[in-house]
Amino acid sequence: MNLADVLERISKLACAGLAVSMVMLGTTTADAAEVAIVALGASNTAGKGVGPDQAFPAQLEAMLRAKGYDARVTNAGVSGDTTSGMLGRLNSSVPDGTQIAIVGLNNPANDIRAGEGSQHAANAGAIVSQLRARHIKVIMQPRMNVPRQADGVHFTPEGHRMVAARLLPMVVAAIGKPRAANSH
Repeated sequence: MNLADVLERISKLACAGLAVSMVMLGTTTADAAEVAIVALGASNTAGKGVGPDQAFPAQLEAMLRAKGYDARVTNAGVSGDTTSGMLGRLNSSVPDGTQIAIVGLNNPANDIRAGEGSQHAANAGAIVSQLRARHIKVIMQPRMNVPRQADGVHFTPEGHRMVAARLLPMVVAAIGKPRAANSH
């Protein structure tokens, strides 16, 4: 065997090794754990009047999966909840392993009705601080003018879709590169 044959064999082995490495890396990426996202908030997060399957967390999860992200968006919305209630249930609603929290604190009405209006800003700050201290990326639910139900407060299914669509690029940026949902 001459030097040219030896170099050709080494080249083929190196290419085969690279191909095996790429396949293994691809498998590792495809099999990576899904991105855990929690939407924390009150009635509009929970989907009051439309149900959780039409609320923005479910719609956002569907949009992420359609874009190839292996993501689970847990709806931790509780109708009528206050910021003190959210703060009290923070660790159980946003468990360890959560990478991103979408926090809906735009409307202090529940705090005001509960006689806790003066605590709204402090509680909101504590919620965000505690999540960040746990190294969870925080995305604040944007205040938006969206279609509302007859009560003028709660989002329609289209309103929820609009909120999910607005959150989508923010969540994608927080996730980073796509994680394949169903590719092997």
